[in-house]
Amino acid sequence: MKFSNGFSIGQFIPGESFVHSLDPRCRITGMFILLVLPFSAEKPLDFVPAVFCLYVISAASRIPFAKLLRSGRPVLFLIAFTAILNLFWTPGHEVARLGPLRITSEGINLAFCMSLRIYCLVMTAAVLMMTTSPMDFASGAERLMSPLALVKFPVSEIAMMMTIALRFIPTLFDESERIMKAQISRGADFESGGLIKRARAYIPILAPLFIQVFTRADSLATAMESRCYVPGAPRTRLNPLVWSARDTAAMACAVAFVVFSAVWNRYI
Repeated sequence: MKFSNGFSIGQFIPGESFVHSLDPRCRITGMFILLVLPFSAEKPLDFVPAVFCLYVISAASRIPFAKLLRSGRPVLFLIAFTAILNLFWTPGHEVARLGPLRITSEGINLAFCMSLRIYCLVMTAAVLMMTTSPMDFASGAERLMSPLALVKFPVSEIAMMMTIALRFIPTLFDESERIMKAQISRGADFESGGLIKRARAYIPILAPLFIQVFTRADSLATAMESRCYVPGAPRTRLNPLVWSARDTAAMACAVAFVVFSAVWNRYI
C-alpha cells in the first residue's frame, strides 16, 4: 500500500527544459494569467484552449502529459462531490428523474464544466510546482510581493513559511507512508471493512505522525537559530533573479493563449 501514490502537488521534477529555465516570477505570473482560461469557460468546448495550453506547457517542460493528468487524482473525490451537487440541484429543463432528484440539461452542463474547471486548476498548479523548486518559488513570490514591504507587510517571513511548507509536504507524506508500513507489519488493516472501520484504523497513525511533525519543526527551529536567522533582516542571494528576453516571450505566449481562448469562446 502506497499512501502518497499519485501525489504530485509540491513535488519538484528537475530538468533543463525551456520552462525550467524561465524566471520564477515569470512562471508564477504566467500561472495566474493562465488561470483565466478555465474560469472563462462556460461550455465543455470552451475548455479546449485550456487543455491545449496545458499540453503545450507539458511538452515545453518535458513532463509527460499523462503524469500531469495523474496530478489531479488527489482531488477526484472533491470533483465528484461538486459534480453531483451541480447535477441534481441545478434548476432548468428536466431530462431525467431519480426519485425526488431531478437531472436537468443545465445541471449536466454545469457539472461537466465545474469538474473540468477544478481539474484544469489543479493541473495548472501542478505544472508550476513540477517545474519550480521550493527555493525558486519562494524567491519569486518574495520578489513579486516586495512592493508590499512599503506598508510593513512581512514579505520575507511569508516567503520563508511558503518555502518550509512546500519543502515538507512530500516529507509529511513519506512519514505517513513509513508509519503505515510499520503498522501493517504489526497486523494493522487499512483496506477491509466499512468506511467507519477504515477511518478508525487510521487513528493510530495520527499520534506518531504528530510527534514526528513537531520533532522536525523543533529541529528546524533550532537549526535556524544556530545559523543566526533573524526575521526580516536584509540578505544577499547566491543566484539573483534575472528577467530575460525568453521570460518576456513566455509572458506574451500566455497572454496570446488568453486572447485565443476569448476568440474561441466567442466565435467557435
